[in-house]
Amino acid sequence: MAKSYKSIYSALAANLLIAVTKFIAGGFSGSPSMISEGVHSLVDTINQVLILYGIRQSHKPADALHPFGYGKEIYFWSFIVSILIFSLGGGISVYQGIIHIIHADPPGDPTWNYVVLVLSMIFEGSSLWIAIKEFNKVRGNDTWWNAIIKSKDPSSFLVLFEDSAAVIGLTIVLIFMLIGHATGLEYMDGVASVLVGLLLIGVSAILARESRSLLMGEGIAPETKDKLKGLVEADPAVTKVCNIVSTYQSPEEVVLMLMVVFEPDLDTEGITGAIVRLRNRIKEKYKLVRFVIIQPNTID
Repeated sequence: MAKSYKSIYSALAANLLIAVTKFIAGGFSGSPSMISEGVHSLVDTINQVLILYGIRQSHKPADALHPFGYGKEIYFWSFIVSILIFSLGGGISVYQGIIHIIHADPPGDPTWNYVVLVLSMIFEGSSLWIAIKEFNKVRGNDTWWNAIIKSKDPSSFLVLFEDSAAVIGLTIVLIFMLIGHATGLEYMDGVASVLVGLLLIGVSAILARESRSLLMGEGIAPETKDKLKGLVEADPAVTKVCNIVSTYQSPEEVVLMLMVVFEPDLDTEGITGAIVRLRNRIKEKYKLVRFVIIQPNTID
């Protein structure tokens, strides 16, 4: 796979191992927050599998039913992942936490919980560090939030969000478990579970927003449009570019349509030659543009 998927594989391996250990520790100690963390890691594991599946599907070649290819598969599965984080991760954690707050039971031996939490923080922290390094390669000098908004590849920021939420969630559970153990307040474990659930719901809302926007069809940046317009209007056969319409079919594919007014003295052969020339020039300069449709237009 491409190097940009390194963070997904590292997160998948870490979450699978951590989920098993959390469930075992939660079973022995009777800790709802630890069980919630186990659910969280299990959901994250499923999410990475779905993202990898979406990436694979998005690379399928175009066919008669999908002439522009299957690139948007990655956006669809990213949206499904955000729903899973909300329902399975956030919903179950909040529900379990509320039940434990209402009917708080004395916890068992928390020793293994502490061991698992510390180890999980090390594993999740390592996965987060890899995700940060991978995202920094595409972020450049942009701020984190601007880079996420501009990114057309959900796999680049989805793992970043998941690992960040995992580290924060583990910290919340550890703090409230220590408070509950020190004070004897049995419902602290349930409070931690609710907070982890709310954290996951917040993360899922952000991911759903970004995935939905990509699925609906985001276009190229305004500054890129301006450069394209300048490139096309620099051609001697072109009088004016009336409009530029674009959409990302996948993180690596852009469909571009231009409404162009050509010089009035050009015949059909001249316009056809200009269209071929402009199409080649655009594809040469902008490697992501796979489909270029140039529509001759007239000045109203």
